[in-house]
Amino acid sequence: MTSTNIASVTDNITTSTSPADTLCILNRSATAPNTTIGVAPRYIPALSEEDAVGRARLLKALADSTRLRILSLLSRYEGEVCVFEIVESFTLEQPTISHHLRILRDAGLVDCRKKGLWAYYYVRREALSRAGDVIEGLA
Repeated sequence: MTSTNIASVTDNITTSTSPADTLCILNRSATAPNTTIGVAPRYIPALSEEDAVGRARLLKALADSTRLRILSLLSRYEGEVCVFEIVESFTLEQPTISHHLRILRDAGLVDCRKKGLWAYYYVRREALSRAGDVIEGLA
């Protein structure tokens, strides 16, 4: 952290600034970035950075029409749906569907069970209710 000569800072302040502005200028120039001098922030986020990242991943996974359609398909047909049947239900190619399924899995919204060469996907209901809680928590 570098030190600043307070006298040189106050010499550069014009006479038209108010005492409150002078204090703000002194605080900004005399400290390192992102530090304060005995002043608590006025507004504090309710979420930690880690919680916000996890919730953003969940909401980003839901913010795509193809992924919403996949979730709708899996929810409509309770149980497990073979990835082959999911691909047949869309006009997209298999790698694109697999990409969307991976994003849904990473967000915890769906999971799969391997049986032989095929993967069978299903919705994780607790993750969907968690997504609803995230949205309600913002209101």
